[in-house]
Amino acid sequence: MTTLLGFDFGPRKIGIAVGQTITGSATPLVTLRSRNDKPDWDGIAALVREWQPEAFVVGLPFTMDDKEVEWSAQIHRFGRQLEGRFRLAVHLIDERLTSIEARRQLAEASRGRSADRDAVDAVAAALILETWLCEHGAG
Repeated sequence: MTTLLGFDFGPRKIGIAVGQTITGSATPLVTLRSRNDKPDWDGIAALVREWQPEAFVVGLPFTMDDKEVEWSAQIHRFGRQLEGRFRLAVHLIDERLTSIEARRQLAEASRGRSADRDAVDAVAAALILETWLCEHGAG
């Protein structure tokens, strides 16, 4: 069984999920806030110690016409930093529409009440990770 951490990166906050290859499923964990425009590396390091992943999956948003979003350079940088800090492989995957789907799932689960914005990012991270697991033959 391989454990992975999935990330829904944003400039102000990062949703994180954990998943594993045996079932191809992922679970939302937490949303960490950035500090002074930098990821919460201590929080991420604590999750890496706790879950001991073998790789990371980072969502890369695209526009509907298949172009990377204008701030995608920040996501690529975050991926390189993850790889450099933790010496683990980083896989980028199209995360198009995951936040919309996360909001829909949370609204459905809460019977229409508005979803906690931090929960949306963690659920989006789980969707990103499950997409990667599905596309790479896990489960």
